[in-house]
Amino acid sequence: MADTYQPPFQSCIEEGRATCLMCSYNEVNGMPSCAHHDLLQRARKEWGFKGYITSDCDAVAVIYEDHKYVKSPEDAVANVIKAGMDINCGTYLSQYTQLALGQGKIQEEDINRAVSNLFSVQLLLGLFNGDPAKGNYGNLGREDVCTLEHRNLALDAARQGIVLLKNENNLLPLNRMAVTSLAIIGPSANSSSQLGGDYTGVPCNPTSIFEGLQHYIKTNYASGCGDTRCDSSKGFAEAVRISREADAVVVVAGLDLSQEDEGRDRASLLLPGRQMDLISAVSTASEKPIILILLGGGPIDISFAKVNPRIGSILWIGYPGEAGGQAVADTIFGEFNPGGRLSITWYPESFISVPMNDMSLRPDPSRGYPGRTYRFYTGEVVYEFGYGLSYSNYSYKFILVPDKVVLSTDTNKASPSKRLTSQTLDGIEYMPVDEITSCNHVKFEVPIAVFNHGDMDGSHVIILFGRASAPIRGAPHKTLIGFTRVHTKSSSAVQVSMGIDPCKHFSIVNEHGLKILPLGTYLLMLEGLEHSISIEL
Repeated sequence: MADTYQPPFQSCIEEGRATCLMCSYNEVNGMPSCAHHDLLQRARKEWGFKGYITSDCDAVAVIYEDHKYVKSPEDAVANVIKAGMDINCGTYLSQYTQLALGQGKIQEEDINRAVSNLFSVQLLLGLFNGDPAKGNYGNLGREDVCTLEHRNLALDAARQGIVLLKNENNLLPLNRMAVTSLAIIGPSANSSSQLGGDYTGVPCNPTSIFEGLQHYIKTNYASGCGDTRCDSSKGFAEAVRISREADAVVVVAGLDLSQEDEGRDRASLLLPGRQMDLISAVSTASEKPIILILLGGGPIDISFAKVNPRIGSILWIGYPGEAGGQAVADTIFGEFNPGGRLSITWYPESFISVPMNDMSLRPDPSRGYPGRTYRFYTGEVVYEFGYGLSYSNYSYKFILVPDKVVLSTDTNKASPSKRLTSQTLDGIEYMPVDEITSCNHVKFEVPIAVFNHGDMDGSHVIILFGRASAPIRGAPHKTLIGFTRVHTKSSSAVQVSMGIDPCKHFSIVNEHGLKILPLGTYLLMLEGLEHSISIEL
């Protein structure tokens, strides 16, 4: 918990000042999350959370109806309110709170606390400042929807999310002077609705990928499959025919909401149905290597495409939204230089054999368990976390980075400083982080020079990792320290800076859930570049 699941919530509260938390359906150490007093109160007492805590929808009901954790609906309501939950997405609080109060399971002060937490956020938002029509949002109307500013934001978001996974022989970007006709294939290629993920709102002037490409060049379309399930090869012949006649071929494959959404999980990491057969047929028929575009919110095992020389370029676009069609077209024809990175490890199909209810992150070779996430997984990958190419080649240089950090207990010169005493774990010295009072004073910046060696300007994501230079039991292979996006001019360099907090970025959590900072040498890693830094007393 302290090592992996809690840090994102903690940073949102401490650094982002989040004022709402949601407790989930699952149990944590045998106790439903929304009824877990220690879990909910830690956010307030240790992280300084000020706001309200809501349940996920019907997460209170499942405590009684599914978990069978309590004997009555009133008990479920009493447990969550006393644990620190304030509002329920669902009907249990409205139905059973009065009954729980009458049965003495909760007190009025419990309800008052929940209401106060909710009202505190509403007060911050100014919702009680007189007539809402005269407030900040009172004058909004139809003219404030789908503005140029909003559409440009949607386009920028779609562009930034595109990840270039393969680009053999610089197939992309296409040259409009050399390519006069294009074939686009796939059931999602001519559907703007397929570009939105689960819980998508009403889009503004949505553009399909087919429509986006038509703005650049004459484009022919064939679905190839009836839908994303692709359970028939009836449309293959037409797809093959137009592929043979075109100067360039784009195949749109992947997933949609018939394969994955909140209530639907995939049982396979492969492309659905006969999509792989369609891609192979088209790539064989095309005169030149094809461009493969992948839709979807999760990893896909496309090992076949990764090694197939007839598939020259691969773009993963996620669910890019209303401007996705234009963003893809702009990228294919070089109006935008892709710089996105994968936000998750792309596992091979064999990973589905890992038990889904085994939440262990660290590998266990004795039972063939490979671990989970980029931090601990030891198996083969299709693409690693953070992977992403560009039309430009980049190199980096660390600038004046310290090679040593010295810890102390007291940085106040006016008071005597007591000496830190390290402890030992498996022969490695370490310090409990809560005993290091100099954490804020040993933070430092890492200036980085970023060189764009290409002939295109680029939007580029820099990812900095860290790890201990020597193996430490239970420590991750590497840890993401941070990332930032920079805009670079062709054949030029820019400088950026990334902050390092040794107590945060180099510490690990022991089996008791306590943060410890092993002493010794650590590596800062930026692509193939490394810098050593020593943590000492």
